[in-house]
Amino acid sequence: MNNQEIAKKVIDALGGRENVNSVAHCATRLRVMVKDEGKINKEVIENLEKVQGAFFNSGQYQIIFGTGTVNKMYDEVVALGLPTSSKDDMKAEAAKQGNWFQRAIRTFGDVFVPIIPVIVATGLFMGVRGLFNALEMPLPGDFATYTQILTDTAFIILPGLVVWSTFRVFGGNPAVGIVLGMMLVSGSLPNAWAVASGGEVTAMNFFGFIPVVGLQGSVLPAFIIGVVGAKFEKAVRKVVPDVIDLLVTPFVTLLVMSILGLFVIGPVFHVVENYILVATKAILSMPFGLGGFLIGGVHQLIVVSGVHHIFNLLEVQLLAADHANPFNAIITAAMTAQGAATVAVGVKTKNPKLKTLAFPAALSAFLGITEPAIFGVNLRFRKPFFLSLIAGAIGGGLASILGLAGTGNGITIIPGTMLYIGNGQLAQYLLMVAVSFALGFALTYMFGYEDEKEVATEVETERLVQEETTGNIPAALQNETLVTPIVGDVVALADVNDPVFSSGAMGQGIAVKPSQGVVYAPADAEVSIAFPTGHAFGLKTTAGAEVLIHVGIDTVTMNGEGFEQKVAQGDKVKAGDVLGTFDSNKIAAAGLDDTTMVIVTNTADYASVAPVATGSVAKGDAVIEVKI
Repeated sequence: MNNQEIAKKVIDALGGRENVNSVAHCATRLRVMVKDEGKINKEVIENLEKVQGAFFNSGQYQIIFGTGTVNKMYDEVVALGLPTSSKDDMKAEAAKQGNWFQRAIRTFGDVFVPIIPVIVATGLFMGVRGLFNALEMPLPGDFATYTQILTDTAFIILPGLVVWSTFRVFGGNPAVGIVLGMMLVSGSLPNAWAVASGGEVTAMNFFGFIPVVGLQGSVLPAFIIGVVGAKFEKAVRKVVPDVIDLLVTPFVTLLVMSILGLFVIGPVFHVVENYILVATKAILSMPFGLGGFLIGGVHQLIVVSGVHHIFNLLEVQLLAADHANPFNAIITAAMTAQGAATVAVGVKTKNPKLKTLAFPAALSAFLGITEPAIFGVNLRFRKPFFLSLIAGAIGGGLASILGLAGTGNGITIIPGTMLYIGNGQLAQYLLMVAVSFALGFALTYMFGYEDEKEVATEVETERLVQEETTGNIPAALQNETLVTPIVGDVVALADVNDPVFSSGAMGQGIAVKPSQGVVYAPADAEVSIAFPTGHAFGLKTTAGAEVLIHVGIDTVTMNGEGFEQKVAQGDKVKAGDVLGTFDSNKIAAAGLDDTTMVIVTNTADYASVAPVATGSVAKGDAVIEVKI
């Protein structure tokens, strides 16, 4: 199938254009906001050519096509009439979906994901510096200072980055946010790390009882200050006259929030953050690797739920406190097992489409993105996914037993090796990856997958037996002549004022400018679609033609006003039976065109689909010939 044909099938499986509110795309996925999830034929979409997986999350139905392909598929579905939406608009709409906990975790993700690249870079710098130390190659004094700048700066100014990003997410002025964040780590304040080390540097003592230090390395206090600050700034802006807003709002925001941040929010939530850090470390340090076993076993389940961004907060806290991240190795184990299960499916299957889907999805997983593997392969067949959780749990337990801890976050498996080169743990890391891969592959290959081709053969055999016993055997396609469903004047399809129909994207056929408001059946058929709005009907004739009758252009917007449906889905009709009625005057009053399209949507199944009528047509006149 070409891209246009795939796009047509995607739209049909989504429940038609009428079930789609908007469509957008990111680097790998077509993101669709639908009206009714129940109308989506998920099985059809997941088995379409070029589709690497599909899932419903955060109010969106997301179809994974992969980099490059998704852009082409987006262009095709838009050309076929799906309404567009910007990613920001769709994100805002999706943000309303889910319970309060899911929305809160998505917010954490929105704040911390933009910060991850600098933490990744810092971790890589640490790895390179550690490699020099491991090779006993001391760096010259000035160069050593330079490497210290590379590895420490991001953590020193981390509160500034967090407050900036939080202001951005919550609608404050990001410039005000970053200045406020940098105030929290001002060089005029006692350095938090120096105070904690118990040396000569001590906390400032305000009012005789409030200890104040810089918030270097703090994450949670900075996040709370950012939330409160952004909301406070917006509140101030509402009451300050526009003429003095530029002067007053930033002044008041910085004054009030610096006081709250240093004297109230900072000290209180720094204590809370320490408790969270202690609890996190307690879980990670459970005996016999139990902490890693638990986290490795549930991590990919958490990814499916969409709330895995909570790990960003915990990982950044660990890195800020210790410059070491045990989560990274455990998460790597879970993701390695997921990719290995996908490889096992690809090796075992004889289905060429599944092979071409499984191996690229596995490669994506080994580069750190497991969603194509999860939604495109493993979760689709269930057993591979759950067996990979077992393998991930064992691998995570091994990571904890070996004491693995990366120097950064945000990269795993193959790219993640850089986080272990400089800390002397590369061999242990590779061992953990090998064990996780071997377990994920072996469990899936032996117990987790029954070849799809064999299953399909069994299903087909059952279908043939059922058809033989019931006599309900579908007829092969036959040559056929369709009669007009509308009385009026024939219009060439290319002249219709709708690019979806005039381009032939939906199939070949004709159009009729009605002189009567009655829709007739064009052949003996079964009603496959009867839109509740009464403006369109889908039929499958006894000879195999699939016919769409669409009354008017954009008449779906009338919500059934002026239309009356006479049949229901599943009804059997004879040629000439009345399917419905419509009022052309009401269509005109709505500012719409009542030209009616008659399309053979399975045109590709025929050698030719040709109009045979010109001028005016009356009931019973032939309009389209289809030939196999």
